[in-house]
Amino acid sequence: MPSIAISIAKGRTPQQIRNLIDAVHKAAVDTVDAVDENVVIVVSEIEHEHYSRGNLTIKESRAGLGNTTETANQK
Repeated sequence: MPSIAISIAKGRTPQQIRNLIDAVHKAAVDTVDAVDENVVIVVSEIEHEHYSRGNLTIKESRAGLGNTTETANQK
C-alpha cells in the first residue's frame, strides 16, 4: 500500500490539488502496480512564511528581500 506525502506551498486552487492527486495516484498504480483502492495520498499545504529555500521564505522572496542572515534576523 503506497502512502504518498506531498508538501506544497499554499496558493493552488482546489481543482489544481485534485488534479495533482489524480496524477500521482495514476503514477503509483501504473509504476509500482499498486492496487487502486490502497493508494493513500496526503497533501499538506504550507504557509508561505513556513516554506523556505536557501534561507529565504516564499513570502520574503516575493517581497524581493535578499538572501542574507540580516533579512532573517529582521523578522
